Parts: sequence; structure tokens; C-alpha cells
Amino acid sequence: MTETLVRRQRLVDEQNTIWQRMQEIMNGSEGRDLTDEERANWDAAETDLTRISGDLERLERMAQLGSVDRGQILQTSDRGEDPEAEEARYAEAFGLYLRYGLEALQGEQRQLLQGGFNQMQQGQGTSRRALGTAPDNAAGYLVPETFRNTMTETMKAFGGLLNICNVITTSDGGDLAWPTNDDTGNEGALLSENTQVPEQDISVGRRELGAYIFTSKMVKLSWKLMRDEAFGLDAWLPRKLGERIGRAVAGYLITGTGVKQPEGLTTQIRVGKTGANGQTTSVIYDDLVDLEHSVDPAYRGPNCKYLMHDTSLKVIRKLKDGDQRPLWVPVPAPGFPATINGWSYVIDNKMPEPAAGAKSIAFGDFQAGYVVRQVQGVTTIRLNERFADYLQSGFFGYAEVDGMVDDPAAIAAYQNSAT
Repeated sequence: MTETLVRRQRLVDEQNTIWQRMQEIMNGSEGRDLTDEERANWDAAETDLTRISGDLERLERMAQLGSVDRGQILQTSDRGEDPEAEEARYAEAFGLYLRYGLEALQGEQRQLLQGGFNQMQQGQGTSRRALGTAPDNAAGYLVPETFRNTMTETMKAFGGLLNICNVITTSDGGDLAWPTNDDTGNEGALLSENTQVPEQDISVGRRELGAYIFTSKMVKLSWKLMRDEAFGLDAWLPRKLGERIGRAVAGYLITGTGVKQPEGLTTQIRVGKTGANGQTTSVIYDDLVDLEHSVDPAYRGPNCKYLMHDTSLKVIRKLKDGDQRPLWVPVPAPGFPATINGWSYVIDNKMPEPAAGAKSIAFGDFQAGYVVRQVQGVTTIRLNERFADYLQSGFFGYAEVDGMVDDPAAIAAYQNSAT
């Protein structure tokens, strides 16, 4: 068992022990108010539970960051190298480019970055995998597989919706036609003998997914720091750029207007349940039940989940059903998710926090209900001359992403009361 698995199991055991202690406190006070001592013990246990739950979530995110799917390169080069060696050479050239600039590269390494492996194999008619693209005027290059996957996984860590929705990847950023259809109001008919079959046309709509550019903004690094081999630039820089892009993308996927930017989930999602007057920052058990049943049973299956801000989770963790059983159930064992009322949940801190009129909780099948389009590849650009008088170089990355509500019937929101 790896060190990570051992730590995860220890945290799960500790979490369940604390949860059991909290249950014992409540069971021992049945029919009366908590004493001051019991209340203090409960509050201390809840603080420990929150800390351990956070550690578990961070551990799971780190596991995601570490389990990078490097992909496969099916073709080999005319050098007879295996695919992994070919990719490694490109990654090495890219790392040198980050540290020292284009001038530090040998001719062969420059050719790698400029897309030399896009050429057709002579006499074999087999297209090679594109390891890089030709640079633009600012010397921007496609991030190699290992770098790009680091950035992509980091983006997911900062946006929970991106983990559970329908994500499609395209090779270019042209508008992508997306057909839509809602035939739920139509049904077949009983046909009498010798009667013509009635007609009922299907209405198919069309929407488009674009490719909006998200940038990391500029990161400036001193030449002295970059050339210090003890500084892991190759790992640090893609992660830092990915964090910035990820935070920006996550926000627009939740609250984007859809006008020259992605259409956010909460912008178009329908309201399945509105809190009663006074519930501007709260939710009750009955509200969650009503929210779940506002989603048609056709969608209310194993893919359904809750999506919310961590503040909303804190509110829900204090709720109980009619038999005084907590709605929130901690992780029973590694690999099993914590649940709310029997449904798993995902935290996305770009979701609105509980507030007057806020759509603070979403429930449904996000695979069916929301689609994200991302263009394959993340580009990093190195600016060599702009900050040379400060003995610095500038870096920034950019990615192309769009998103929209796909099937509005698949997801519903709980909206806090306006007053």
C-alpha cells in the first residue's frame, strides 16, 4: 500500500471516529438541550471534522494531479526512436526554451519546437504526431504533453463543474455547431384500424460553441532564478499558469453571461426550489427533497450530484431529516464519496455563496445538462526583450474554452429567498 493510500485510510478512520463521537453526543442528549460541556465537545469535534474533511479533499485533488494521462504517440520518427523518447526530447527542448530562450537551443531542438515532426514520413505516407506548432511572432509554442496535462489537471482542481460536466476537445477553435432538441411534450398515439398515421414533426435547434481565450496574465522571472537548476521551473511555471487560467475559466463556467464569454451554469439554470421568506442564507431538509424531485426521473439516476460552494456545504452538514439523521454522511471508505441525502456532491467555490436570491445549490445530471468545449493544447509564450533591462523574462499562457447549458431539464437550482 502506497504512502498516499495509508494516509488516506488514516484520515478516513479518524473522520469516522469523530463522526461517531458527534453522533454519541447527540444521542445522549435526546429529548433535552445540550449542556455547555456537550456543546463545547460537539463544537471541538466539528472543527476537527472540518479540518480532516478538507485534508481528504486536498489529498484527492493531489491524487488527480499526480495521475496524469500522458496519452500515446502511435507513430515513430525516422530516427527509429520509440514514442516516449520522441516526446521526451521535445519536452527537454521546451524546458530549455523556458529557462534560456530560443537562442540557447540547437538547430535540431528549434526544429522540434517549430513542428518538425508534422512532416510526412518520406516514402511511408504516414502522418507523424504534431509535437509542436510553428511559433508566432512572440515565440509562443504548444506545451508538450507532460506540461499540458499538468495545466489541464490544475484547471480541474480549481473548478468542480469541469470534473462532472460533458467536456469535448477539438483540434481547432472554429465555431462548433451543437444541435438541440426537446421532444418531451410529444408522444405516440393509439392507431385505429384503417386510419392514417398522424404526423408530429421533430423540432431540432442549433447552437454554437465558440473558443474564448483565457490567459494566465504575465509572470515575470529573473534570469538568475530561471538559470538556477535548483529551481524547478519546468514544473512550477506550468502549474502556476494553469492555476490562474483554471480560476478564470471556473468563474465563467458558473456565472458567465454567454455574450462574448461562456454561458454560465447559474445564468441559465432553472430554479427547482426557492427558499421560504427568511431563508436568505439557509436551506432546510424539505427544500433539498423538493430540489431533487424537481429533476425529472429520466435524469435522476446514478449520474446525479449536488454542486455547491463550500459555505453551502457547511450549512447542509448541520441539517437532519425527519428522523434526526444527518443529511451529510462522511466518507465510509477510500474510493467512496461523502454524500448528502444519499447523493454525492462536488465543491466548486465559484458557485454563489448563500445570499439573498442566490442560486447557491445545483442538483442534477451535469453530464447531460452542461457542456464544455476546449481546444486541444495550451500555449506558453516567452517574452525575451520586453523586460531585458530588468534582467527578467516574461511568460504567459492561454487556453481556448467555451461552455453552455446543454439540456436545461437535467439540472435544477435551489435559490435562496430574496428576503
